Amino acid sequence: MQAVILAGGLGTRLKEETIIKPKPMVEVGGKPILWHIMKTFSHYGVRDFLILLGYKGESIKEYFLNYAYINNDIEVDVKKNKVELLAGKAVDDWNVKLVDTGLNTMTGGRLKRAAPYLQEDFFLTYGDGVADVDLGALLKFHKQHGKIATVTAVNPPSKFGSLKLEGSRVKSFSEKPVEGEGKINGGYFAMKKSVLRYIGGDATILEREPLEKIARDGQLMAFPHSGYWRCVDTVRELDLLNTEFASGHAPWVKW
Repeated sequence: MQAVILAGGLGTRLKEETIIKPKPMVEVGGKPILWHIMKTFSHYGVRDFLILLGYKGESIKEYFLNYAYINNDIEVDVKKNKVELLAGKAVDDWNVKLVDTGLNTMTGGRLKRAAPYLQEDFFLTYGDGVADVDLGALLKFHKQHGKIATVTAVNPPSKFGSLKLEGSRVKSFSEKPVEGEGKINGGYFAMKKSVLRYIGGDATILEREPLEKIARDGQLMAFPHSGYWRCVDTVRELDLLNTEFASGHAPWVKW
C-alpha cells in the first residue's frame, strides 16, 4: 500500500510556526510531525509515500534530499567535498515522491493532480496529526467491504467533520458542523483510485462535495478508532504533543 499525505496547506491557525515553515515540518521531539506520521505508516510495512506539496513545499523537498545526512552521523572530507554516513546507523527504507500540487489548491484538487502517481488502493491522511490507529486493521476492513472509501471515525472536538453511521456504513458526511455530536473525520483514510471521479478541479475540497456524494452513494465506510488521536492546529496542541513525546510514553509512537 501507498500512503498519500496532504502537506500543502497554509497552516494559518499555527502561524507562530508556519510563518517560516510548512505545517508538516513543525517539530515534535526535534523531528517534523511529518516524520512521525511516516514512521507510523512504516511500522505497518508501508514504504511508498506520496507527499502532496503546496505552501513552502521546498522545505519538505530539502528535508528529504538531505534525509540520510540529517538523521544520521556523518563524516565530511572537506578537501574532497565528500560526505559519508558513518557505519552502524540505520536509514529508513522509504520511497518518497514529492509532488507540487499548487499553492492555493484544495484537498480534493491536490489528490486529483496526483492522479498519475496514485496506486489503485492507497492510504490518505493529513500532514498535521498523529494517532495510534491500527492501519493493518483499517486496510483489512477497507478491502473486505469493497467500497470506494473508508474514513477513520474518532471522537474529539465538534469543530471537525461529523459522521452519521448506520453500522459501519456512513449515511452522511458533514464537514465542521455548527452543532451536533457524534463521530468525526479522524483523517486516516483508505481509498480506491476511483474516488477521483468525484473530484472536479483545484477548487474542490475533498471533505465536502466528493465525500458527501460518496456517502450518499453508499460507498463510504467508517473504521472506528477509540484510541489516541490528536490534530495540531494551535501552539497549545503542539506543546501537548511535545510534552507527551518527552515523557517517553507518546501513545502514537509504535516504532
